[in-house]
Amino acid sequence: MGEPAATTAVVLQPGYLPWLGFFDQMRRADVFVYYDDVQFDKNGWRNRNRVKSTDGRPCWLTVPVRHRGEGRPAINRIGIDRRAPWARKHVGTLRQHYSAAPHREPYLSELERTLSRDWTRLVDLNCEVTRLMAGWRGITTPTVLASELNVEGRRSGARMVARPVRPVQWPGGACVCTAGGGGGARARGRRRDGAADRRASAGRRLRRAGSARHPHGCPGLARRRTFTAPVRAGDSRC
Repeated sequence: MGEPAATTAVVLQPGYLPWLGFFDQMRRADVFVYYDDVQFDKNGWRNRNRVKSTDGRPCWLTVPVRHRGEGRPAINRIGIDRRAPWARKHVGTLRQHYSAAPHREPYLSELERTLSRDWTRLVDLNCEVTRLMAGWRGITTPTVLASELNVEGRRSGARMVARPVRPVQWPGGACVCTAGGGGGARARGRRRDGAADRRASAGRRLRRAGSARHPHGCPGLARRRTFTAPVRAGDSRC
């Protein structure tokens, strides 16, 4: 009897207009988990990103959010400030800076239709934009929200510490996931008659500008640095 097939689960925080490495990890996964129930990082990549302007300088695209008075809310509790016409502004900025791009259509028009919908929660916007962009790349990996897995955890100060993750039932067997840090983690499990071959231990949340480290040295763990990006002189807000 041969070795049971391995299942790879990638766990990453949802972000606005994700970078290419995000989709590379999604492409390699059997199931992709949006880590939406950890603390929202202000001035991070959850609600903003940068594009290259016509003069070569970075230009920020920021989705205005409402989180004052919420303490330290999770990503899935962050609401979008609908008073500002941010979607129209973002699309206008992209049309301006990429007017000469030979392959901007139909992608920009599809993105405009997605951004222009009546969004309330940031996580819903980010997941839908990611789904759209993944489709452009032919990526069809099944996705799930971490908040839907009913995994219990504990907090130490403002940092989420290691928490066990139960197997996620998925077609073809049980998928063993690892809840990683701020930058994400990837773990491998085994399918065996609907029961997990083993439980993965949780990763510790990434320290700022640090790399992910798995307590059991899981060979499938993805390493990535995470950091906030303050606006520097010469950058522009869009």
